[in-house]
Amino acid sequence: MADQINEEEVKHVAALAKLEFSDQELPEFTKKLDDVMDLFAQLANVDTTGVEPMVSPTDLVNVMREDKAEHASARQIRRMLDNAPDAAAGLIKVPAIIDESGDGE
Repeated sequence: MADQINEEEVKHVAALAKLEFSDQELPEFTKKLDDVMDLFAQLANVDTTGVEPMVSPTDLVNVMREDKAEHASARQIRRMLDNAPDAAAGLIKVPAIIDESGDGE
């Protein structure tokens, strides 16, 4: 089942994942990705007739709590802001993620 993946496809997947491979690494990762695809092909051929889908490998149950806002004391807020890299007007300042200024910077 080998040779399902070529180097161009690996470059494309790497770019989507924000990864860079050198020309020397590319054949190695092409082989590794091809091996992974072979494993998935093998799994697709396994007869799972009558096998119940598994939601969790354990019997543990996630304990949930009500998600409700709680007011922080002035001391808690001050301590939080003191630990923030940058704060102003009682808020934590963070770098802009989406630039809507239109100037391209």
